[in-house]
Order: sequence, then C-alpha cells, then structure tokens
Amino acid sequence: MTHSVSAVRSVDLRVEPVDKVLDRVERSLQTRLDPSTVVRKRRSVGARTDRDTWVRVERRPLDRITDQGWNGTESAARLEGVAQPAWRGCVVWQDAGKPVMWRADETDLLPGAPIGTAVLAEEPTLSEEWWRAFGDSLDALARNTTGRVATPDTVTITRELVGESIRGVFPEVIDTAVERWVPAHADLNWANMSAPVFSLFDWEDWGNAPQGLDAATLWAASLAVPALADRVRSERRDDFESRDGKLMTLFVCAKILGPDAHPEDPRIEPARHRARQVISDLQAG
Repeated sequence: MTHSVSAVRSVDLRVEPVDKVLDRVERSLQTRLDPSTVVRKRRSVGARTDRDTWVRVERRPLDRITDQGWNGTESAARLEGVAQPAWRGCVVWQDAGKPVMWRADETDLLPGAPIGTAVLAEEPTLSEEWWRAFGDSLDALARNTTGRVATPDTVTITRELVGESIRGVFPEVIDTAVERWVPAHADLNWANMSAPVFSLFDWEDWGNAPQGLDAATLWAASLAVPALADRVRSERRDDFESRDGKLMTLFVCAKILGPDAHPEDPRIEPARHRARQVISDLQAG
C-alpha cells in the first residue's frame, strides 16, 4: 500500500489523543509512565517512568525520516566529554496503515530542571561552574566525529542553505562559503539545557555544521536579555570571531529579520545592529 505525502495530516501532539501510544510504550519498555509528569509538545510527548528515567516519544511522517535516520538521542550516546542524560534504549514502530512512525527513547533523568523556554525574556541564575561545564561540553562536542549532518529547524544544513538564507536578508554579503564543519547540537537553546547542574538534551537534530552554529543559535535565543547575549558571546569568543562563526551569526540573524519576522520580537533591533557589525567585519577582512 502506498501513501502520498499529502495523505499525512498535520498532527499536534499537544492536543492529539496519545493514550494508546503511551500504553504501547509502557508495554514495550516494561515500565509505567507517571501521568502527572507528562509534557506535551507539538511533535513529542515526554514523561517520567516508575524506574526514575525519562521517556520521550516522537511522531514523524516517513517522508521526514531521511537516510540519516531519526536516532539522534541514540547516536549522541557515544559522544565523548559531553554532559547529557545517559541513553537506556528505545522502541520504534510504524502506525498500522499509515505513513507515520513512532519512536520512544528512554534516558536517565536530567540532573536539574530545564532552564526556561527556548527564547528567554529574563536572565537565569547560572553559576560559574555551570558556564565552565557548558563550555567544556561544547568544546568536547566539536572534537568528536560523526557522519551525521545537522538539521536545525529539521532542515539539513548545507552550504547552499547557508548562502541562500544569508543573501535573502543581507544581499550585500557575496561570499558565504563556510569552511570548518564540526559536530553541533543544532538546537542549542535555553529549553534544552538544565541547571543548576549543566546537561544538554534533545539531540534529534545534531550533526556536522559550520563552526559557530551552536554559539550563534544560543546567542540569538538570548538577545532579549542583553547581558545574557553578551555572556554567550564572551564564553564562545573563538567561535564568534572565526569567519564561519560570523557567517553563522548572520545565518541566525536572517531567521530573526527575515520575511517571517514578528514585528514585536524584542530581538529584532539587537540582531539588526549586530548583523551590520558582522557584515562590516567580513567586508573589511
């Protein structure tokens, strides 16, 4: 039986019934999920188990499962030197008669709570120890190797995508060729890190990306809090000062300033200001 892409209706797991899905997860992983801990997002559902672990369940149409697969959490388990919840196992199945697959990954619990929403509006309280662990993990991540390619916003990052994204908003930038590619989390924001003990989670999109993607992504998520954005830039100075890091800064600024920009986004002006500085640096260099 074949299915067209159009046959897969859009599903929001924040409102879609998932009781049968969670029942299957419990049977397959031989555990019980605590209903009082369930966290529902657009394309995933998570909950704590009765053996003090966490299960994240994701739904994905077959056409969104590329040759790279969708085993980011599993493949990230082999990364050396990166603080993250240990991966325990998974179960994967296809919906009967539908071009849709489900995947449930079980990991250790976080050592702290998620810091906040993806984009912060106020500065979090983070210790110097936290910032050291953050820097050590990002440095270690870049020293690893992988055959995966990062998929920020679920889109595979390529030289062509970088160039089109930047020139679409900043047409004066002619040379957008990136050079150094290193492993990146590719969704580094304040909802995917814990505190007071640092841990990095939600590894679905990780893979090779231009140097500076993670730093620029977190900086963009911090722009509504100038002191926090400055701290991110200070902590990842080497990334931001590299040519690829400057291009990644323009890449994330283009998302903030592009045609889908929200006119009341407090990040617009600081992103525009920084983009002008970066363009000036690139043209001078």
